[in-house]
Formats: sequence, structure tokens, C-alpha cells
Amino acid sequence: MGNVNQKPQPNSPSDQELEDQESSSSTFTCEICIEPVSLPKFKNSNRCVHPFCTDCMIKYIQVKLEDNVADIKCPALTCDHSLEPISCRAKIAHQLFDKWCDVLCESAVLGLDRVYCPYRECSALVVNECGGSLNRCVCPNCKKAFCFRCKVPWHAGYRCEESGETRDQNDIAFGVLSERKQWMRCPMCRHCVELVKGCAIVRCRCGIEFCYKCGKKVDHHWCNCRRSSTICMWVFHLCIVILVIWPFFLLFTAITRRNQHK
Repeated sequence: MGNVNQKPQPNSPSDQELEDQESSSSTFTCEICIEPVSLPKFKNSNRCVHPFCTDCMIKYIQVKLEDNVADIKCPALTCDHSLEPISCRAKIAHQLFDKWCDVLCESAVLGLDRVYCPYRECSALVVNECGGSLNRCVCPNCKKAFCFRCKVPWHAGYRCEESGETRDQNDIAFGVLSERKQWMRCPMCRHCVELVKGCAIVRCRCGIEFCYKCGKKVDHHWCNCRRSSTICMWVFHLCIVILVIWPFFLLFTAITRRNQHK
């Protein structure tokens, strides 16, 4: 077979043109520092790609984190995307990434009740995820107990109003013992009372009667903390009413019978 002359394609680029395109694609002008750089463009995961050099983006992220900005927006003027921390992890320092994670965590719990562990060697952030009132809490980091309400180490056996008082080691040891034994304090004089057995309504040495179950002052030896106590109270009142009315009922019955026999 004879040789077939192939006509050159007019749209096929030459080798020199390909080299020029590769050379031009490997360099770009950073829109932040306005300097020609040969580094790869900063890629924000699959969200957006802009002509920013890595050094400028690292400085940009660092400045935003110093202002405690968690949601860092892309610096491009026409872009509304946020920077993805995972995609930036390989480009920024380890300490900077850790700080970014801390700022993100703090911003996520701004609407929750939170405190910092009062122990100096810990100072971890503790969040009340369950909601409601919380007093005794155990730090998940150092495993030490503290008061979530008054933000001090746990004041065993003492109320939050008494936590600021100066106490020695004996007072602290007694507070721990009273909490372990579940002793109840008098609502008036705040002395501890131990109930060995018997009725839950106890009388303190100051003369106040209170319920050993709920610790509230009671009147007429009754407490509403338990439903059974409430029922007993109503039965007691009903019995009093019956005892008061019963003699009048008997008198009325006797007078009626006498009138019938006349």
C-alpha cells in the first residue's frame, strides 16, 4: 500500500504552546498579597477555589481565630462559602488547627449553660447538656466534683449560700461525712440531724419540726412531700370533722325519737 499523507490539523496545539500553557498554569497572582507565586492555589475542599496563596490564607485564618471567629468566610469578595477546617488541616499548623476546633466548640455551646472546671490544673469546659438545675457535677476531664451553680469545688454538706464561708479541714470532713450518711440539716438553725428510725417528721433542738425526707418546715406534724402523707392529712381532718359533728347527730336523733313517742 502507498503512503498516505496526513494533513496537519489546524486546531492542534504545538509542543511549544503546551509548554507555555503548563508554565502559565503553574503560576498565578495572589489576590491578597498581589504577588506572583508558583505554589498551588488554596483549595477549600469542593466548595470553591480562588487564586490565593497558602501563606496568605494561613495568616488570614490566624487573624480570624485571634478574634474568636468560628465561621471563617472565604476572603473572596463574591464568595459566600465558609472555609472547611478539615480541608485546611494539612495546610495550617497543628496548634492553629487545635485552636480552630476550640473556637468552634465554644461557639457551638454559647446557647447552653456552661462553666469551666474550678480546679487550676484542669479548667476544662463543662456543659449542662441535660438542662434544668444542676448542683453537684463531676468534671469529665479531671474527674473531680464541683458545684455547677456557684462554680467552686464541691462543698459537701453545705448549701451554695454557705460555700463562700471560711472553713477548716474539720468542717470539710464533717460536710463529706454528712453527705455520705445523708444527714438532714434543720431549715432554721442549719444543725445536722440524724434519723435512726421512726417518723419522718423530726424535731430539732431549736424547737422546729421539719420533714426528714424533703428538709422543709412542717405544720401540725404533716408534710406534703409524699402523697401518702397528704392522704393521711385529709383523713385526719375528716376524722376531726366527724368527731365534732357526731355528738350533735346523736342529740338530734334522740330528740327526734322522743318527739315520735309523744
